[in-house]
Amino acid sequence: MRAYERMLNYIKIWTTSDSSSESVPSTSRQFDLARILVEEMKKLGIEDAHVDDKCYVYGTLPAKKGYEDKTKLGFIAHLDTSEDMSGQNVNPQIIENYDGKDINLGESGRVIKVSDFEHLKDFKGRTLITTDGSTLLGADDKAGIAEIMTAIEIIQKENIPHGKISIGFNPDEEIGTGAHNFDVKKFAADFAYTVDGGLEGQIEYENFNASSALFEIKGINVHPGSAKDIMVNSQLIAMEINSMIPNETPANTEGYEGFYHLIESLGTVEYSKLNYIVRDHDAEKFEERNKFLKNIETTINEKYGEDTVTLTIKEQYRNMKEKIEPCMHLIENAKKATKAVGLEPTVDAIRGGTDGAQLSFKGLPCPNLGTGGAAYHGVYEHISVEGMDKVVDILVELVKIYASI
Repeated sequence: MRAYERMLNYIKIWTTSDSSSESVPSTSRQFDLARILVEEMKKLGIEDAHVDDKCYVYGTLPAKKGYEDKTKLGFIAHLDTSEDMSGQNVNPQIIENYDGKDINLGESGRVIKVSDFEHLKDFKGRTLITTDGSTLLGADDKAGIAEIMTAIEIIQKENIPHGKISIGFNPDEEIGTGAHNFDVKKFAADFAYTVDGGLEGQIEYENFNASSALFEIKGINVHPGSAKDIMVNSQLIAMEINSMIPNETPANTEGYEGFYHLIESLGTVEYSKLNYIVRDHDAEKFEERNKFLKNIETTINEKYGEDTVTLTIKEQYRNMKEKIEPCMHLIENAKKATKAVGLEPTVDAIRGGTDGAQLSFKGLPCPNLGTGGAAYHGVYEHISVEGMDKVVDILVELVKIYASI
């Protein structure tokens, strides 16, 4: 079975995570895909495949005889899809022999424009898979799962020599907690790659330092007819706070530039909240951003009274670069594998994060490989069949490389 065929099966399963949930996994529906994968893994010869009570799927292919001393390599992808857009009732479009032009998404009126996604010019003649404009696709990261599973199938069918291979599929990556309960000791790999997002041939080992920042604002609500010198409108204070933050947003930054991103704002006269994510590749600049927000909290409380505003900052993940640099063979061998399948590798900094960042700090160096797709977390998500095939080939080449060293 080709990778895209597997992905088309997986995207039928609703696995959206939920950042407001206190449970692990954040949504029980992620077990639906996990259980299917366990059964599929067993059919592929992964005899110890299982899912634990927190929805983490593990399995291993023991090393071939004579390769027991080779590098123990792992591959990881995530089960959940982003809550930014519905992942339920996904109805994909399959466009054969793509003509290189703008793509209408079903009857939604939405269009994937080549002017917005310039890589589409190079996809002419390929088979594309898109949404119908009403949901996300779910290639992030069901494409990664499908590619790993297909690579394992090829390795088994072709009897390719290999050291121990560990496979892991985790929940809740999209809400930043996917690696929290990942059992690195059980996974038992020396090194691993996440296969999560980006075009085929992309290799990533730098990511943002990341935190969440929640401003909670207390107001005083009285009848507006007698509000003079009494009412304090928390919504207006929230607007004032946002006006104090530099216009360094995702829409105005690129490359290594960090940002403040307002992801949610809710309010009444009596209570409002502003929920931001804070990002920067540079650790010092990242700390400065968090301190800047703390200074806003202090300034507003000095102006309106103590405890008017409460700021809660939570670290989410750190830049994995410092953990990967001592293991640069991971990047060099990924480049080698990419070239071996006829692609020119590109090494990019992630304007986001992956489970690999947290796993690297837990002792499992884990850079990221692209899956062949783009425009994740929304209706414009798309991926090519040929790109997915190339990613499978890259994974197989990596297994061959690490079986020889």
